[in-house]
Amino acid sequence: MEKNAKIYVAGHQGMVGSAIVRNLKSKGYKNFVFTPYPKYDLINQKTVKDFFRKEKPEYVIDAAAKVGGINANNTLRAQFIYENLMIQNNIVHQSYLNGVKKLLFLGSSCIYPKMASQPLKEEYLLKGELEQTNEPYSIAKIAGIKMCENYFRQYGSQFFSIMPTNSYGPNDNYDLETSHVLPALIRKFHEAKINNSKEVILWGTGKPLREFIYVDDIADAIFFIMHLDFNKLYNLGCTHLNVGTGVEISITKLAQLIAKTVGYSGEIKYDTTMPDGTPRKLLDVSRLKELGWNAKIHLKEGLRLAYNWFLENYGEN
Repeated sequence: MEKNAKIYVAGHQGMVGSAIVRNLKSKGYKNFVFTPYPKYDLINQKTVKDFFRKEKPEYVIDAAAKVGGINANNTLRAQFIYENLMIQNNIVHQSYLNGVKKLLFLGSSCIYPKMASQPLKEEYLLKGELEQTNEPYSIAKIAGIKMCENYFRQYGSQFFSIMPTNSYGPNDNYDLETSHVLPALIRKFHEAKINNSKEVILWGTGKPLREFIYVDDIADAIFFIMHLDFNKLYNLGCTHLNVGTGVEISITKLAQLIAKTVGYSGEIKYDTTMPDGTPRKLLDVSRLKELGWNAKIHLKEGLRLAYNWFLENYGEN
């Protein structure tokens, strides 16, 4: 991407989108266009059409999505499939119509089958049933991958996809009703410490294994991938790239690590009547490593940075 190129980061107000902007600004990029919500509703086709016609971005990074944790995914099923399909359809199609040079679509590691072999390779896509609790969101993201792939195949559009693993960091969502597991645990243990609670009760058994990546690492990977030759990637049979650390941790060990980071010393208990979700979800990141990129921020350091941001933005109390 040229330094003076006009870049549209969709979802720039979110955790990943804001990290992408920080990363690009640190490298000297200044020519950005945004669609701040609620002024711009990306579900609205005319809104997106008018924006692209007016701004004519040269590069697009689509980090816009309706996201949430296991509870939100399972209870807002219709909203998750409808809103995500509409957002990505509008952005990808208008990128094609307006001659965008390159587009990178951000999916999610939940696209892979629930019981797929581990670690999850890119070629496992569509090889089995999805986890039921987030199936609508997963289907929407799979559609996004296939949309980019087939706009490339039919029109030659330089559109490609990445599948980041579970991300965390600055601007994360700490709402216990809609957040993912890591920020939810940070908030729970922080509040337990402040309130001198003797115990914290978590959903499920604590046995599932998860992989986490600090959001600034995702932004760094995106910058790296945007400079790859998408033609070569597709010619190699690659329709998307996994982005992760290649390291997994159980929810139990994650909870213990967060409790230590926060300074909570009470008891951790589990409500086993609540769902665990996918038993294991580790990405195979060998393709991206072979291309020359590796994650840099380890989980312990990332948790320290994330908790410091939480304290600065939500206060000590």
